[in-house]
Amino acid sequence: MEQRRRRRRRRRPQSRRRRKRNLILKVGFFIILIVGIIAAVFLWRRYGPSKEQADLNGYYGIESEDQLAIVVNNDILEPKGMISDGRAYVEYSIVRDYINQRFYWDPSENILLYTLPNDTVSVDVGSTDYTVSKQKNTGDYVILKTEGSTAYIALDFVKQYTDMEYEVYDDPSRVVVVTETGEVKVAEAKKDTQVRYQGGVKSPVLTEISKNDIVTYIEDEGDWKKVRTEDGFIGYVKKSALRDEETQKIDRGFEEPEYTNISKDYTINMAWHNVTNSDANSSVLEMIASTKGLTTISPTWFHVADTSGNLESIATADYVNYAHQSDIEVWAAIRDFDGGINSAEESYELLSHTANRTNLINQLMSEALRVGLDGINVDFEKISDECGEHYIQFIRELSVQCRKNGIVLSVDNYVPQSYNQQYHREEQGVVADYVVIMGYDEHYSGSPEAGSVASYDFVKAGIENTLKEVPAEKVINAVPFFTRVWKETPKTEEELAADQGTDAEQYTTKVESTAYSMAEAKAVVQQAGATAQWDDTTKQNYAEWEADGATYKVWLEDTQSLEPRLQLMKDYKLAGTAAWRLGQEESDVWELILKYVN
Repeated sequence: MEQRRRRRRRRRPQSRRRRKRNLILKVGFFIILIVGIIAAVFLWRRYGPSKEQADLNGYYGIESEDQLAIVVNNDILEPKGMISDGRAYVEYSIVRDYINQRFYWDPSENILLYTLPNDTVSVDVGSTDYTVSKQKNTGDYVILKTEGSTAYIALDFVKQYTDMEYEVYDDPSRVVVVTETGEVKVAEAKKDTQVRYQGGVKSPVLTEISKNDIVTYIEDEGDWKKVRTEDGFIGYVKKSALRDEETQKIDRGFEEPEYTNISKDYTINMAWHNVTNSDANSSVLEMIASTKGLTTISPTWFHVADTSGNLESIATADYVNYAHQSDIEVWAAIRDFDGGINSAEESYELLSHTANRTNLINQLMSEALRVGLDGINVDFEKISDECGEHYIQFIRELSVQCRKNGIVLSVDNYVPQSYNQQYHREEQGVVADYVVIMGYDEHYSGSPEAGSVASYDFVKAGIENTLKEVPAEKVINAVPFFTRVWKETPKTEEELAADQGTDAEQYTTKVESTAYSMAEAKAVVQQAGATAQWDDTTKQNYAEWEADGATYKVWLEDTQSLEPRLQLMKDYKLAGTAAWRLGQEESDVWELILKYVN
């Protein structure tokens, strides 16, 4: 018994040690568990999907209850819309820029216009009526509403003339407009999932989509796809939540109006005839006699007299008859410079008022019919960014009258550059018969440095960039019959000081130029005792010489420079060539042109 007591005494310390060890293990396990939970929470917070809901008013740009958010295709636009009398209205600028550019709002006369191939639709503010060809049509809603100078157009009316569909949704109030046509890519949801503001599980949730819902695919972004939901949310969905995109064809059965055009069945060979007064019309026979293969002549007969749209004309039927006897068509030019109005501000004042445009078009058509013109050539060169929408509306309205009267409408354009997009070449290519590239003035009278009037690459780029917007069978490329002789002199210290802080600061020479005909420019080179050599970069004969402390430079226009440009016309299958201007060419030019237009 005593022995058992001794054994118990020996065990007790061991039990205490075991209990202590177990306690330590339990505490350690508990600590590990706590750390694990903390780590899991941390990882979840960092990498787990967020349930945060996006501020949808902020997402759509809504700042007040009366605003209507606007989604057009894959763009969320400024909320420039409203619901009135149960119908959706959208501000004119949104309609023009994103839905249908042919709607035109004239705030000065409170009239909305839409140009059809042979008519113009007109709507007055606050009216349920609209007029087509002077015939009144009545709807069951107000078509056009205004708040101050801002116009709102009923989307039901826009839809009447546009291949589109739209739907209005609540919470927040928004309208979703779809104008996409042809084929679009869509994807189907494999399961219920979220559409997030950006790609990433921590991005706020815009909306939920259910299994089998269809979304429009926009683009991939890593493990996420950018999509548009049917109810107008544009955001990101996990790739794994969507089935592979497939192509869906959109056909709403809308019949686009056909803007018919006159198209000649021959290669056009046109030249401008610079007619400065009535007496100069008598030179037409002499001008024609010096040409070969000329199909079209464009006398500079018409100028805009004032901003009210009155016309200055020196057109004569005798001139047209003489040209017709030589089997040459007459496309008379109308200009917004070099007589009458002569500034961007005046062109804007003219074209931004419907009454002024109408007055000008009516007088122009009256003169065209009086003298028997075959065509009208629009040469407006004073169009500012602000004036662009009014200018193209003028071209549309003029095209209606030309179409009705079988008169060819051609429109002159600068070589495309980022700063002249306001001319709307693509729309010209729809409503006009021909789009003319003025493929010269690469370096012009006010250029800060000497250079070619029309280098090969400049001409080529002009053609290629125009063809991105206009079909080749409508494009005429114009070449120069003139060149410039440049005079460079070092700037004085006073001139250099005056140029500081301006764009001219980079130029240390003062540049002047004089325009010459082909023969005159050659004579200048010969008189200077210089020799022209072929420059394969510009594809022109180039001459340079020093005299009287100045450097003279000239890139000659001649048959050698003209041929590669005519070859471009052939290579790109253009409608033809044109030239500025008759009387400045050498006689052998016509033999060359004849080879390319036949």
